[in-house]
Amino acid sequence: MSKLFSGFKIKDMEIRNRIVMPPMCMYSSDNSGKANSWHFIHYTTRAIGGVGLIIIEATAVEPRGRLSDNDLGLWDDSHIEGLSKIVEEVKKYGAKIGIQINHAGRKCAANEEVIIAPSAIAFDESYKTPVEMTKDDIRNTVNLFRNAALRAYKAGFDMIEIHGAHGYLINQFLSPLSNKRTDEYGGSIENRARFLKEVIRAVREVWPEEKPLGVRVSAEDYAEGGNHDTDLAEIINMVKSEGIDLVNVSSGAVVPVNMKVYPGYQVKFAETIKKATRLPVIAGGLITEAVMAEEIIQNERADMVYMGRELLRNPYFPLNAARKVRDEIAWPKQYERAK
Repeated sequence: MSKLFSGFKIKDMEIRNRIVMPPMCMYSSDNSGKANSWHFIHYTTRAIGGVGLIIIEATAVEPRGRLSDNDLGLWDDSHIEGLSKIVEEVKKYGAKIGIQINHAGRKCAANEEVIIAPSAIAFDESYKTPVEMTKDDIRNTVNLFRNAALRAYKAGFDMIEIHGAHGYLINQFLSPLSNKRTDEYGGSIENRARFLKEVIRAVREVWPEEKPLGVRVSAEDYAEGGNHDTDLAEIINMVKSEGIDLVNVSSGAVVPVNMKVYPGYQVKFAETIKKATRLPVIAGGLITEAVMAEEIIQNERADMVYMGRELLRNPYFPLNAARKVRDEIAWPKQYERAK
């Protein structure tokens, strides 16, 4: 049996293989933030296609935490019903399902008059200039993450991923490029990690200990004076005692830069974080081939591999990938004649 198609267990979550569908925004809700038929079909199809773990797209903890007016939300109890239907159907077909909770901070492009960030610095000329968060703003936002996590629990998710990557609010606190504060939330790496630590602690107040909690990080800022993979490993070691079980390793997007991307370009960052933190990691970055994913798992460079664009192109990728790594997996009985 290949390692890619072996099971993996974190806390009470047993995943059938190491293939992960990462959060990818669909921008398909309306201004209410509710899930609809598009989300239901989109995620269920990948479960039928054999994905081990599906993580629902960045889901906002408040309206001004959205990336766009069409993002999913978890700021109101009315969001629970639509998400719970997706959870139920995805599990029916053997996949595990998580949800990524997020606040866009200064990268909010939704129709909100006032947006917030650790410092009053716009991402670029196309974005609004945010208001620097007060201590009350910080406490309130931490509580918004807590409340969203409780709703995720009520919806039946197997795991939660806190979005600390891609230049959104938590990433804005973590990076010295976007965090110019002079109080206890800025300056030193310990101070810049404080907001993330408080979010994790608040989420763990309502998210059961037996259920895994992950965080997604941008392990490289690609800009002078920014964070690198060793910095993120240090940050994770500072906060993991609050209850982190898994790290999803990505990179970039906290400031505008030209990134050099190629198949597997982020895997080395995942290796660094895995080795330094001794936590399970998900690696990825333009990985399209089963044999490449197999190599990453076999050589213990990561514990799971996320495949975003490939799963957009081919929701049944895992069914066909098993043959390429000389493995045999069960197909849905409705599709067996095509195996």
